[in-house]
Amino acid sequence: MNNQKETVTDARQLGIPKMLLLGLQHMFAMFGATILVPILVDGYFQGEGLSVQVTLICAGLGTLFFHICTKLQVPAFLGSSFAFLGGFATVANLDTGIFKDMSMGEKLPYACGGIVVAGLLYLVLALLVKLIGVQKAMRYLPPVVTGPIIICIGLTLAPSAVSNASTNWIIAIIALATIIIFNVWGKGMFKIIPILMGVVISYIAAVIMNACGLHNADGSEILNFTEVTKASWVGLPPFQICKFNISAILVMAPIALATMMEHIGDISAISATTGKNFIKNPGLHRTLIGDGIATSLSALVGGPANTTYGENTGVLELSKVHDPRVIRLAALFAVVLGFIPKVAEVIGSIPASIIGGVSFILYGMISAIGVRNVVENKVDLTKSRNLIIAAVILVCGLGFSEGITFDIGNTPITLTGLAIAAIVGIALNAILPGKDYVFDETEESNVEDSDTEN
Repeated sequence: MNNQKETVTDARQLGIPKMLLLGLQHMFAMFGATILVPILVDGYFQGEGLSVQVTLICAGLGTLFFHICTKLQVPAFLGSSFAFLGGFATVANLDTGIFKDMSMGEKLPYACGGIVVAGLLYLVLALLVKLIGVQKAMRYLPPVVTGPIIICIGLTLAPSAVSNASTNWIIAIIALATIIIFNVWGKGMFKIIPILMGVVISYIAAVIMNACGLHNADGSEILNFTEVTKASWVGLPPFQICKFNISAILVMAPIALATMMEHIGDISAISATTGKNFIKNPGLHRTLIGDGIATSLSALVGGPANTTYGENTGVLELSKVHDPRVIRLAALFAVVLGFIPKVAEVIGSIPASIIGGVSFILYGMISAIGVRNVVENKVDLTKSRNLIIAAVILVCGLGFSEGITFDIGNTPITLTGLAIAAIVGIALNAILPGKDYVFDETEESNVEDSDTEN
């Protein structure tokens, strides 16, 4: 890969202060989406939902556990999964059987219990991959499948970037322009922390605009420090042990089918970004185990499901620093913030417009990585089978924006657009004749570096 000479694989050569800044950059990248999940779930459960503190701690610890499972090789951050939001809403509305006279707060542990089971389903797929071998497993996931799925991951996130940015386009453009300027013309350390600089400079602009009495497009205040003033400096997270019920399990567990497909797409994206085939080494079975157990452990103590974050993959591509140690620093920061509510609320006060401006780059990077995955693996789109597979994946991934909901018994199950795209793509690749992809031959050059690390 041509850009590998420009990348940093061992951030220790940059020194501790710079590593800490890089860790902060990754934390800022994941923060908005990670805390949004408990905020939304809290609405479903009428103020008795997930805790932001618990969510941050579980994201940090889940990321560290994932790194241990993957031999400290994969630079992935695990944040809150949005795929389970529909499941949370369904459990909140359950009003039959044992749920009939329950308060919202009493229902929440059962939703978490269903997520514990969902996480354990990852272990089943991991065992299957281990038994049949990654080479056979990847016959069903060639670049003609994973490339378009990665493209869809970025493009399906794009509307949220525009929606957030539209709350205040001036601030969003300041954030976007700052990132571009520092990434293209920045020197030294500033060149590899463009996201952090974009957040800091646009936040300063937001403070100034707020002080001048300016407002967002909808008339709301640009900054609101109400929750910051209420929050304490030190506070113990409100952990709670999950509970199990078959109805809640049937709501939450099947969602794992979707998130497992998204996981494979994310790991493919990280592999394409770093030029190392993490699906082969340390192995897809290890990444699945790490993601699954991190999800189960989080839900066990009242946290949301975890999932590999595309936002941080975008940061890897932009900063060119691919050292997993930096991600682990971000994970430690997240854990510490979980015990410091006031600082967490300060970061949580970052306007949606800044998140939108930053996301313009990060989400676009994910789709660009998917395009690169297709190009570098020389996917022949002049062949009808490859063109059909790619076309159907893109339409399914982008067209089913609300997913497909169906009932199993009396339980509604929702497959996201990405899950539908993955399932259809895998099926078409298996059915259509003319396969021209051999995993070992095509990927061998990408794994030489990671093979030598063992």
